[in-house]
Amino acid sequence: MLDNAIKLQIKNLFSAIDAHYTFRIETHPQHPKRAELVGMLKDVAECSDKLNCEILDAEGLSFEILKEGRSTGVRFRAVPGGHEFSSLLLAVLNADGKGKNLPDEHTAHRIAALKGEINLTTYVSLSCTNCPDIVQALNVMALLNPNITHEVVDGAIYDEEVERLKVQAVPTVFANGTQIHVGRGSMGALLDKLNDVYGSDEPVRSVVREYDVIVAGGGPAGVASAIYSARKGLKVAVVAERVGGQVNETVGIENIPSVPYTTGKQLAENLYKHLTEYAVEILDNRRIENVYIEETLKVLSLKGGEILKAPALIAATGAGWRKLNVPGEAEYIGRGVAFCPHCDGPFYKGKEVAVIGGGNSGVEAAIDLAAICSKVTVFEFLETMKADNVLQEKLRSLPNVTVFTNTQTVRIEGDGNKVTGLVKRDRSTGEESLYPLDGVFVQIGLTANGALFKNIVDVNSAGEIPIDKNCRTGVKGFYAAGDVSDVTYKQIIISMGEGAKAALSAFEDRVRGELQ
Repeated sequence: MLDNAIKLQIKNLFSAIDAHYTFRIETHPQHPKRAELVGMLKDVAECSDKLNCEILDAEGLSFEILKEGRSTGVRFRAVPGGHEFSSLLLAVLNADGKGKNLPDEHTAHRIAALKGEINLTTYVSLSCTNCPDIVQALNVMALLNPNITHEVVDGAIYDEEVERLKVQAVPTVFANGTQIHVGRGSMGALLDKLNDVYGSDEPVRSVVREYDVIVAGGGPAGVASAIYSARKGLKVAVVAERVGGQVNETVGIENIPSVPYTTGKQLAENLYKHLTEYAVEILDNRRIENVYIEETLKVLSLKGGEILKAPALIAATGAGWRKLNVPGEAEYIGRGVAFCPHCDGPFYKGKEVAVIGGGNSGVEAAIDLAAICSKVTVFEFLETMKADNVLQEKLRSLPNVTVFTNTQTVRIEGDGNKVTGLVKRDRSTGEESLYPLDGVFVQIGLTANGALFKNIVDVNSAGEIPIDKNCRTGVKGFYAAGDVSDVTYKQIIISMGEGAKAALSAFEDRVRGELQ
């Protein structure tokens, strides 16, 4: 199944593992995916003398990873190809204490302290670009806490189960049979949810750390700020849910000069790698709960008990997906309301869906969905769509697409289990009507993540932090860069430049003696 080039990469990847691992495969002799699963795992096992396969006849199709004959808590009910192939390889590496996504000591301690028996199940699609982040994070939790198990399920194989559980988006995570998460996320966010539900065996450990500069956010602006600050010889920390930020969710990037093409995942990995070249303390998988000023120090209080202090704080928290904030939206996320057409589109094959938003992202989503859905309707709030003309022309050429402009989405309707329609309002006449459909894809752009800092600085109606031309805010020692600021254009390369400017401004203020 695997070509020689891939096998060679796996051999190099597994050359340093220490323990012995077994893929215990349990599958029905007549299962249509049996040969594919067995072939893949045998190919992987052949890449190291520390790996082997054990095949047992059973119902269904699954395998678990054993370490020295004992379960690691990681199981797949899937043939982990596509984006999940990396999750399989990382599960082995992480079980051996190796791999790029292992958490730092503080996060590992929080995972190990989670209370009770927690059986996690994640439903995925092999074409989903967001699923591996969730799968790999929960695999790590199972590896670090013997009371946690994690099972990865390919919804395409277990479609009846998906239908019974009313799963309509991936990734969808269940904990002990209760749905706790849908869609993109990070290890830190998942850990917070599990901690809120199950609690911890140990009290919160209060840890105070002091720096010269704290950078809140790990996207292009935050990484640039940290690198430029570290190059000045300062003690720097980056605090983020995940390095790369929103970039992780970008598929293709073609507008960075000297880099004709890259992916968001690759750029995020490069940003992380570049950070590690400097003496920057990377505090990822963290959530900032509060920001305040203590005399002249900027203080960040993190979920889990950490307190960070510095005379200079650079806000680079970027932006997040905007929601409609209408009745029914929150209730039906993952049950008919979705934000990623690439990940969740397959659940709506042959069904009728709406796309809210007529910008580039909305029109591109509608074009993609039109290839698999029976009908796609685009609702645009303004009188005209904002997407590029070439995209609009392509959209209007599709026979199963309808466009409504000057139309407001009033609420999402459902039957308690799934979406059944939406109520729209004609903004010209004020007339409201129910529009029946099976799913709603929200594509209305981003909103800045500036609300976190509203206790110390004014934030505008778009959630942005106002800055001057050198990224200074109205508070001495507080700077903002990238999409969280009110800089005019929201682009990766602009965020990088703004991050550098913020760091240089902070250093200049320090040299002048304005920061104590």
